[in-house]
Amino acid sequence: MRVAVIGAGGWGTALTVVLAANHQNVTLWARRGELCLSMRETRENIAYLPGLTLPVNLQITSDLEQAVQGKEALVLAVPSHAVRTTARLLSPYIGRDTMVVNCAKGLEEGSQLRLSDVLRSELPQLKVAVLSGPNHAEEVGRRIPSATVVSSADRAVAEAAQDLLMTPFFRVYTNPDLVGVELGGALKNVIAIGAGISEGLGFGDNTKAALMTRGLVEIARLGVRLGADPLTFAGLSGIGDLAVTCTSRHSRNRNLGFALGAGKKLEEALAGMQMVVEGVRTTQAAWLLAQKHDTEMPITGELYQVLFAGKEPRAAVEALMLRSRTHELEEIASYSQKTW
Repeated sequence: MRVAVIGAGGWGTALTVVLAANHQNVTLWARRGELCLSMRETRENIAYLPGLTLPVNLQITSDLEQAVQGKEALVLAVPSHAVRTTARLLSPYIGRDTMVVNCAKGLEEGSQLRLSDVLRSELPQLKVAVLSGPNHAEEVGRRIPSATVVSSADRAVAEAAQDLLMTPFFRVYTNPDLVGVELGGALKNVIAIGAGISEGLGFGDNTKAALMTRGLVEIARLGVRLGADPLTFAGLSGIGDLAVTCTSRHSRNRNLGFALGAGKKLEEALAGMQMVVEGVRTTQAAWLLAQKHDTEMPITGELYQVLFAGKEPRAAVEALMLRSRTHELEEIASYSQKTW
């Protein structure tokens, strides 16, 4: 297929390695002209994924029209807050039969919309799929075996995205639960900030295990309220993505949380990070969404207080530990027995 990757950050760059293994005509669009020139000259994305040699069959451009026209598939690898703006920029250049695979993980600020809904509102004529899973660019780009999941409202579109991306080092599953796949990928970033805070405070493996387990409960609780299948959260975009994002040294959300737990303020911690930390915006959107749908998300609520209201991380942990007593199995059963 003729395919373009829109966004030359670490994830977009790694996905060019995946795509170039299957397709001869692959184009990478970089927003900044200087980054585009650097990648052409060095055949490396020094800014976002240093040490990785770019595929020989990869074309690199900062001209959006040139990147997009005539392409059968677009892989959208821009931050969540740029999805709507990028979709509007793409609109004049893409045909009705183009497939767009969104790879950002988040919720739109203000509207709290899932990103597939954002894309459908801006590009209603297109076939939209989403990709989510435990995939760090640093490993995917180096062909370290990884697995992921794609979802779409149309099964044929999901399977087309699966065929587009499947390689011997990148295994792709399909899942019809678009709501669950998107929410799992977005909300795990919130819990990963909490996991990092726990480490920064000097807490141990017990604390992190409890946080991840109870965080998954929150993710599933909101997901089911919004129409997701609870089983999705036991899969790659649920437990899988949560585990890798809460534990990996590559995780920007975990690393931000560690800085907060170690005593830095949010602005200071963000200033020291080159790439976007999706969990910050997602925490705010998730907390507003939980309130809107009357859904209990105590970890998310405490993280919201730490990030946006100046609450001390240690006080947030104490508030979680001293919540009123509950019964685990009864609580899980209350959202897991969804009637279809």
